[in-house]
Amino acid sequence: MFSRGPLSCAKDDMIHCLRWTVFLWIVNTIPFTSGMTVNERIENKDHTCPPMKLEDKWDTNVNIHREFTGFDLAEKFLLRKGTVTDNRLLLRLGSKPLFKPTESVFPNGISHEYSIIATFRLRKTTKKDRWFVLQIFDQDGDTQVSLIVDGAKKTVEFLAQGFLRNSLLYVFKNRDLHALFDRQFHKLGVSVESNAVSIYLDCKLIERQVTAERSGMNVSGRTFITTRVEDGRPVDIELQEILIFCDARIADLDRCCDSPGVTCEPVVTHNPTAAPMVTGYLHRMLSMPAQLPTDQCHCPTLKGDQGLPGLAGHSGQKGDKGDMGLKGDPGPQGLPGLKGDKVEQQAQKGDQGPPGIPGERGDAGLPGQPGAPGKEGKRVSKPKQVAACVGWIHVAYMYL
Repeated sequence: MFSRGPLSCAKDDMIHCLRWTVFLWIVNTIPFTSGMTVNERIENKDHTCPPMKLEDKWDTNVNIHREFTGFDLAEKFLLRKGTVTDNRLLLRLGSKPLFKPTESVFPNGISHEYSIIATFRLRKTTKKDRWFVLQIFDQDGDTQVSLIVDGAKKTVEFLAQGFLRNSLLYVFKNRDLHALFDRQFHKLGVSVESNAVSIYLDCKLIERQVTAERSGMNVSGRTFITTRVEDGRPVDIELQEILIFCDARIADLDRCCDSPGVTCEPVVTHNPTAAPMVTGYLHRMLSMPAQLPTDQCHCPTLKGDQGLPGLAGHSGQKGDKGDMGLKGDPGPQGLPGLKGDKVEQQAQKGDQGPPGIPGERGDAGLPGQPGAPGKEGKRVSKPKQVAACVGWIHVAYMYL
């Protein structure tokens, strides 16, 4: 019977071989499971992440009864509690850069798959800022992980480090993210899986992107939170919580039961009796009759992993014509026009006109200026003077 392996057993001996396989497994595990129940044996805890002390609301938000593991970054960075606004206890960020050695924040690093949850409200003066929700540097100053909120572009960016120390950047530009910048409280969730990154806003899936393989974390660098990209100072926001869960499903399972107007049913927890010891099943397992292959297994249904996003839907119908837009600003001054051609026109000389009519006799002119004294005349005798005067009088009479 032992000369042939389980894979070579005939169909009739399959159940018999299976019983011996179970028996040998029980014999080998009894020394290590003494005093442990079945439920305790199959439990597999991630020792990288410590248990978290959270408010009772998280048991209702996630709707599962389990122990949360991860990191409360507000506690790690010793953020003091501030005022209460809209029934929310806010945290004080101060004015100094918020950074610590990564080893003091994540002593053993972060699990390869995790969720980031941050609840905050932007102010009027910072809604267009570009800032880090989380940024983890290695010892050489290279970014290993960062989550960036860009108010000017209304986008969310996730950056990780690949195996070749190359940067893997994923930008989420979905228009549904614009609500994050309306100066109201919102919960931003990020699910980081081994091959995908998903963004959630107020517990609703906004966008999912497939990623390349990421490298592990080096805890020798520094970790920053809520830091402006421009100058490294804390961003001016109203922060309620900033958490990292060592489970990528938390961002998807969160129901935002603590949000105003959201009502969630409480989690129903069961307290079954303690399971019997493994050794208690030995006699029952070996004495069970073989079942026919036609028997159906009545196994509990387990929830499967989340499927990939579906294909894009058909294009919608053409919308109605929009209203007339506002009058635009005046345009720039136009270029000068081309120089025109010069037109030259030469006048022709006309014919000579007829003689004019004789003009009337003009008025007497003004008396002339006295003439210059004449030369001294010759002296004549008196009779000659008389004769000369008579001659001049005669001449003058003739002209009158």
